[in-house]
Amino acid sequence: MIETLADEWRGAGVQGGDVLLLHTSIKRLFKRYREKGVTLKREDILESFLSAVGPTGTLLVPLFNFDFTKGGAFDIRNSPSHMGVLTELARQYPNSIRTSHPVYSFAAIGARAKEFEGVDNFSAYDNDSPFAILLRMNGRIASLDLSDQDSMTFYHHVEEMHKVDYRYLKEFTGSYTDMSGHTELKTYGMNVRDIDKGVITSGNPAGDLMWEAGLYSGNKPHEGCGLRTILAKDMYNFLSDIIKSGKAKNNLYRIDGE
Repeated sequence: MIETLADEWRGAGVQGGDVLLLHTSIKRLFKRYREKGVTLKREDILESFLSAVGPTGTLLVPLFNFDFTKGGAFDIRNSPSHMGVLTELARQYPNSIRTSHPVYSFAAIGARAKEFEGVDNFSAYDNDSPFAILLRMNGRIASLDLSDQDSMTFYHHVEEMHKVDYRYLKEFTGSYTDMSGHTELKTYGMNVRDIDKGVITSGNPAGDLMWEAGLYSGNKPHEGCGLRTILAKDMYNFLSDIIKSGKAKNNLYRIDGE
């Protein structure tokens, strides 16, 4: 079953040796196979993506947890992912390495996982973040049955790199426990939307444009296997052109009430 799933992912553009940032919604996947008389296990799904990237590949899985932004404590060893059961499996996977941002951390599993060890970026999307590392590694982004709006956090890396005027750096301070068990107050940043200007994140139009441009491979959400892939550099360049040409409004964001 693992290889059956892996073949689906390969058919959607995943390649051996990829550094693959993976966003997932697995509800329809379970249903799709249940209708074939097959009961999937969550572990099989994670293993299938590891099989698809192969022994020289690396899986990067979001472990986002937003408690720190609300005054909650963060423990890099134990704070759970809020991104679903598959991501929790990735967090607890043997030899998984977790990056350090208390809101936007990632699990890295595979051949190049060690290159994410000790990554402690102050700002969630900045040039020293896992998003930027993925780009420098010529990585790929995959999304399973999720819209761009609900998955493509990489958009915000591009926006931060271009210092867009509809987002700004906001700082959050809270209790932080590191890998050694040491706890102290720490401050981290996030480039957040400017709600005073009525900014609402709206990424689906840009996603549609990338489909039209032939940059996505695979399937749209809830069609076929539901997985689509894109090279991070292709997404970065395409979104950069949108921002630099003054077309971010109504493609990457909208204004409430307009």
